[in-house]
Amino acid sequence: MGGDASAPRDVAEEAARRRTFAVISHPDAGKSTLTEALALHAAAIDEAGAVHGKAGRRGVRSDWMDMERARGISITSSVLRFEHGGMLLNLLDTPGHADFSEDTYRVLAAVDGAIMLLDSAKGLEAQTLKLFDVCRHRGVPVITFVNKWDRPGREPLELLDEIEQRIGLRPAPLNWPVGVAGDFRGLIDRASGSFTRFHRTPGGARRAVAEHVPAERAAREEGGAWETAVEELALLDEIGAVLDAEAFAAGTCSPVLFGAALPNFGVGALLETVCRLAPAPSAREDETGGERPLSAPFAGQVFKVQAGMDRAHRDSLAFVRVCSGRFERGMPLTHAQTGRPLVTKYAQTVFGRDRSTLDAAYPGDVIGLPNASGLTVGDTLYAKAPVVFPPIPSFAPEHFMVARTTDNSRAKQFRRGIEQLDKEGVVQVLRSDLRGDQAPVLAAVGPLQFDVVAARMADEFTAPVELTRLDYSTARVTDKESAEVLNGRRGVEVLTRTLDGSLIAVFVDRWRLRAIEREHPGVTLTPMLAAGVPD
Repeated sequence: MGGDASAPRDVAEEAARRRTFAVISHPDAGKSTLTEALALHAAAIDEAGAVHGKAGRRGVRSDWMDMERARGISITSSVLRFEHGGMLLNLLDTPGHADFSEDTYRVLAAVDGAIMLLDSAKGLEAQTLKLFDVCRHRGVPVITFVNKWDRPGREPLELLDEIEQRIGLRPAPLNWPVGVAGDFRGLIDRASGSFTRFHRTPGGARRAVAEHVPAERAAREEGGAWETAVEELALLDEIGAVLDAEAFAAGTCSPVLFGAALPNFGVGALLETVCRLAPAPSAREDETGGERPLSAPFAGQVFKVQAGMDRAHRDSLAFVRVCSGRFERGMPLTHAQTGRPLVTKYAQTVFGRDRSTLDAAYPGDVIGLPNASGLTVGDTLYAKAPVVFPPIPSFAPEHFMVARTTDNSRAKQFRRGIEQLDKEGVVQVLRSDLRGDQAPVLAAVGPLQFDVVAARMADEFTAPVELTRLDYSTARVTDKESAEVLNGRRGVEVLTRTLDGSLIAVFVDRWRLRAIEREHPGVTLTPMLAAGVPD
């Protein structure tokens, strides 16, 4: 089919109305709740879910895995696609927990912008700082949303100062709260000076009712809270805390908005800001350092592989970010890493765990390709004009377990499950000459990843596993010559990564690593990407 031959103008126009962005935060900042609140305000869903773990309440739409609903945390990324105000939004929800930061990094490789969510009481937390470092490293512009203003928290000026001092990002508030955190009266829009009050709906299941109040009336009714807000706004004007579009695009300035995601206060303003300010897709750098123009024939990159999303579909789904050209369902593609052709007649669009047929897609969109065997995270697909995008690196694992099946009659299912989880990047699977294929070593950034392995192996693959901890905590990439030197040394073991055949040397601790480096200065021990912190 000729989808990649569509007029460049059509591709440019369609790309210009796309906004592909992620929501990032520390755990418990309200990220998944905000994700659904945005979909609710865009009328993509009729009724929102609610906070996890509350009896009688539904889980959020983007958290579809049983473990997510049970534990009240996001442990895998998901995609929500919806339209609003003539724009097509691809919202990628990300895991909040640090143990799953590698999944978040993959998502940030696929987006053009991000919403950084802050808890009004806690401000910048450790995981938020790490994720912002990744955004800075990848050149991803950030919009800041200060959440939970309906609960007790810190002073707004104090939060702005923390953003500037701790991460060097100049904050530019677009609205301002009337009333301290926990006594939320409403929001003043800085551009127009208008004031909006919000009225809750039961459980926050539907959009909050917005009441627009003239400034003179608001001043009478809100009294001291209004006066304080006006004084703070005057101070912001004096210090020049205004949005600089070029600085925002360069990643040095962040628009800031205030609100509360659970009752849906201020979420509409955030949605409008994303549509107005978040960057549209642009040319992406390929492996040679050149750029793939949006008007070039279709090309895309796999940033996620996921199985088990729906019990009715016992398949895996490869998520592909469209980087250039027009995609049409059924068009022939080439897998750049192998040169093999790929059939796309079953291409889908994804909304959480729900799927529907996708006929066409443009730069910024996310395509779901079911049962695309051989695809792994970071792979490139293209039509006609060859291209390879830079690989998405793996993080350095810090936790290691040996996996064994608890039922030898399920050995086939065990091997298939471990292979699938390896392709998805749930863990890195390493082969040990000491243990053989029946006892692979699983390597992870955080221990919760092993809980996901155990749960999915038992549930999806009906192959329960026994996991035994190994006393290693540091990993380096090595080569064959160095492996011959390292093998047999105390406190070190060389393993083979099954996905790409690379050799990984693991050490009991950093002191043992340094000792080996002193004793054998010629060995190759290349650091891997640290969890959430770019080199």
